Amino acid sequence: MRRAGWLLALLAAAPAARAQDTSMVQGGIYQRPFLVSAGRTAVGGYAEGNANYFRTDGVSEGFSMELRRFNIFLFSSVGRRLRFISELEFEHGTEEIALETALVDFTVNPSFILRAGILLPPIGAFNVNHDSPRYDFVDRPLVSTSIIPSTLSEVGFGAHGRLAPPGFSLSYDAYLVNGLGDGVILNGTGRTDIPSGKTEDRFAEDNNGSPAFSGRIAAQRRGYGEVGVSWYGGIYNTFRIEGEPVDEKRRLSIVAVDFNTEVQTVSLRAEAAWASVDVPADLAELLGDRQWGVHLDAVMPVWRPGIQGLQNPVVSLGLRLERVDFNRGSFGSTGLSIHDEIDALTASVSFRPAAGTVFRANYRRESFRDPAGNPPSKTGGFQVGFATYF
Repeated sequence: MRRAGWLLALLAAAPAARAQDTSMVQGGIYQRPFLVSAGRTAVGGYAEGNANYFRTDGVSEGFSMELRRFNIFLFSSVGRRLRFISELEFEHGTEEIALETALVDFTVNPSFILRAGILLPPIGAFNVNHDSPRYDFVDRPLVSTSIIPSTLSEVGFGAHGRLAPPGFSLSYDAYLVNGLGDGVILNGTGRTDIPSGKTEDRFAEDNNGSPAFSGRIAAQRRGYGEVGVSWYGGIYNTFRIEGEPVDEKRRLSIVAVDFNTEVQTVSLRAEAAWASVDVPADLAELLGDRQWGVHLDAVMPVWRPGIQGLQNPVVSLGLRLERVDFNRGSFGSTGLSIHDEIDALTASVSFRPAAGTVFRANYRRESFRDPAGNPPSKTGGFQVGFATYF
């Protein structure tokens, strides 16, 4: 808990540091390189690949390579005040194919834009701003994939916009979406696992006829960076079948805080999330009804080599600290804390020959404690890879 405490202290303090300007998270899906191919339509995308070697308590499965993602963007200026954008994702070759976004924005004015389609609920910053070429780390943060089920795409509608009071930029997002499903607790992990609530059916219908809500409010001050607060919540379980009650209504909620800023030449990015899940009372101790996690990334450029033919290439060093706790409860019989938690540290060296391309090498060290609090298992290993927009 001491380690988590100082991470949260950094989360609270960093926005007060002097920094350079950064773009707001809200516009991340449009802040990508596109190739105009014909008329009003543009095409883009990114690819990501890496190689891994890990050992857990001295045991290794050896060296492996993967093409983790190949994503295609399509953008169209449909008409005056209308924009359409979509993203088709291929993971691990063609093992998984998913339509990540397919939405229409109708601009009434910059402070009120209607949005509908397959969208990315703004749970924290990472779920809406997660393109691999933007990061110096091969893996995505644990809190952003295990507590917040990134990348989460849902069918929904709502509105977003920006306001500009003196000295600030404010943004808001508010959407109704189908929500997560029964897999939150009915899964093969042996614990409450929010990402397992994602099903293909959520693109076609709501499993319980009760939409979830997702919203985020963020503030950016010139020279200080951006801070955002978000909430996601709704009923996740199937509580009736053909009109007949089969279970109680069970709710899930996630509160997240995120920030990004730059202090001198160091870029800081962090996200923390707290989840509360209504589970059957007799299973709460086993599965866990409260979870939380946090991560902090720090990246600093250390060398700008002069390489003919390249504009502003840069070599950077990075460090990621993270922690997730999948069960914040305690054992009823002993009063001792339930563990089921991961602490991890990742060091990174990256080279960017261009702003949208990164070659990166990571060393990751991870410690996992089981619910009973037995001596932790240790995992360590190396990853090298690339990510590039095209």
